[in-house]
Amino acid sequence: MKIFLSVIIPCYNGAEVLPKTLIAVDKFLSTKEYPYEILVINDGSRDRTAEVAVNMTAAIKNLKVVNNPTNQGKGGVVKQGMLVSRGAYRLFMDDDNSTSIEHVDLMLPCFEQGYQVVIGSRAAKGARLEPAEPFYRQLLGKAGNLLIQLTNVPGIWDTQCGFKAFTAEAAERIFPHLKINRWGFDIEVLTLARKLGYRVKEVPVRWVNNPNSRVSLSAYLQVFVENFKIRWWLWTGAYGNLGR
Repeated sequence: MKIFLSVIIPCYNGAEVLPKTLIAVDKFLSTKEYPYEILVINDGSRDRTAEVAVNMTAAIKNLKVVNNPTNQGKGGVVKQGMLVSRGAYRLFMDDDNSTSIEHVDLMLPCFEQGYQVVIGSRAAKGARLEPAEPFYRQLLGKAGNLLIQLTNVPGIWDTQCGFKAFTAEAAERIFPHLKINRWGFDIEVLTLARKLGYRVKEVPVRWVNNPNSRVSLSAYLQVFVENFKIRWWLWTGAYGNLGR
């Protein structure tokens, strides 16, 4: 059976939040007529994430668990999920459901309009943040985005929202080239998508701020450093031939 939609959930120490997210995803997708799969990619969690995810396969339709014994970083496991999934469209989302699965209904029509990459955006008109991020995160985010646009992806106002979807072709062409396994991988994905000639569409999302977010201030610095690494790798031809 051909899979229409693959939902990839990278998860690190998410035993507390993952069950609620899986239940919400399953409830939504079970109303759809198209075939789907749900993949939890456990990123070497030190809590009970692997056990919790495997236990839920009995109750959650089409749920598969990929268990990595060591931590690879979010970019590493998203890449893994994109390349082992089988869907005609492949979406990755956060394990805490900060952007809910219902937003996929806004994305699928964009593929029909000729886009190959459709991303959730907290900066697009109509987006909602509930509650708003702390002021320092907003300031860092806006300053960082301007730098990212100037360096790699002009015109994309939110590179870091963890809700992105790809056609199978785009996923299989973009993700093998990824070099970044940590927080800057989103920028790399979008930069390579542009270089490969794929059209990228931002759609507004309702994003629920997780007060227990694992994104630290050091992660912002890491993103900025990796942003310049991407530009350097493009200049030096480190990605090889990106022709389609």
